[in-house]
Amino acid sequence: MPIDLLVLTLIRDIAAHELAHTVLGGEGHRIVALRDYQEAHSILQTGIQPDLVLIEPDKLNFGERSGFHRLVQLAGKNSMCLLLGPGEQGMMSDARSLGVTRFLMKPVIRRDIESLVAERSSSRPVASHINGNGPRSRIGREACFARSAKAPEVPLIEELPDNRFFLAASPSMLEIYRQVKLLADVDVTVLILGESGTGKEIIAHLIHKYSRRSRQKFLNVNCAALPMDLLESELFGHVKGAFTGAVSDKPGKFELADGGTLLLDEIGEITATMQAKLLHVLQDGQFTRLGGRQSTKVDVHILAATNIPMERALAEKTFREDLFYRLNTFTINVPPLRERREEIPFLVEEMIRRTPDEMKPVAFSHFSPALMAKLPLYDWPGNLRELRNFVIRTIVMQDEAAAIRELEIKTMKADDADSQQNALDAMRKPSGMRSIVRGVRDRTETQLIQEALDASGWNRRHAAKSLNISYRALLYKIQQYRLSDGEQRV
Repeated sequence: MPIDLLVLTLIRDIAAHELAHTVLGGEGHRIVALRDYQEAHSILQTGIQPDLVLIEPDKLNFGERSGFHRLVQLAGKNSMCLLLGPGEQGMMSDARSLGVTRFLMKPVIRRDIESLVAERSSSRPVASHINGNGPRSRIGREACFARSAKAPEVPLIEELPDNRFFLAASPSMLEIYRQVKLLADVDVTVLILGESGTGKEIIAHLIHKYSRRSRQKFLNVNCAALPMDLLESELFGHVKGAFTGAVSDKPGKFELADGGTLLLDEIGEITATMQAKLLHVLQDGQFTRLGGRQSTKVDVHILAATNIPMERALAEKTFREDLFYRLNTFTINVPPLRERREEIPFLVEEMIRRTPDEMKPVAFSHFSPALMAKLPLYDWPGNLRELRNFVIRTIVMQDEAAAIRELEIKTMKADDADSQQNALDAMRKPSGMRSIVRGVRDRTETQLIQEALDASGWNRRHAAKSLNISYRALLYKIQQYRLSDGEQRV
């Protein structure tokens, strides 16, 4: 069985970063993307022992007292590999003086990374990735990444404040990650769209983490949680006596976030009057406290999020076009969980790991295979929020049989609702076109999957590659269409 490597990456070049993660993830290795030396030091000080640290060093931070020297001390010279560009041979000499012997020259190609991984795999014994009885960590805890020999590539996970995390294992979420990295050096307004519970606030935190303002404040205002008269005070502040209860001056979120990032969550819920005031602030960066006369100018990176379909809001004139075009300089569409089902097992593992120990039974670390197999079959209309609640409830109740029954009932009800809708569609359309198209699609997909599985001798990994879909997506399709191997090959 191939050896899984634990790889830390700190690569600024976007093309090299994506290539490294594609190759490493495709071979089933565990990857942790780092933001800077400080984050690398924090992880390594927990006792983690990476097999490979793939780093693009910074010329400005490469001296004897630099973060790079500290990184070599913590990770060990044998695990280090540097990505260097033309004219950076001087850094190669300095690295060699520290005992580093592995280097890749840019532009990096797939073969370079594959050779590096093969060399590290052959020289590394099978061992734990944590020293002795050191503290548990995101990487060291085996339950987080436990999987079978036929498991797909591991996800990309980014740590965020307050025990939040960003996880990407599907093409759509990896594309969002790429977009966020592209936004790192620009201060454009970003509009984040998606259903309730898809993780729009997580995307906002990720944008802030990679922005030039990452060391400044990140503040969030839920525009739907406050009455409009209080929302104005929350955003812009007020002066003493502006309204009943205003016993002193109070700065608003725009002032408090000066120099940092402000997320306007559920912005689609604000009134037309508030939309006009907000548009004025976005245009010139100036506002006046409620009840005040003196204007204040701030420098804030604005992010906005909503679960309201903006096309409909614009058509119905409930949202101003000029404000919309001011907000959507860059738009990120977060897909619902049902469109990235392959991430569900990884999300569940991460949620279990982050659940406080006092809520979990002794030695509890994962759900049973039977329960995990049921999770992707349900559509999760509440998305991540519903999934998180289900995980916590199952852990607390300690009754997986009941959890499986709950999922089966929910899935059955959803299927019945779909069937009823299909019947209504067929009644409304004499030809039943939608039903016919769906039937043809399902039959074609079933045939293609069955042929790929038979051609590969029911080697699911090979079949998934030939179909150009993820391994977990193939497993889901096999269950959905109730496919089976007549010879029962493993």
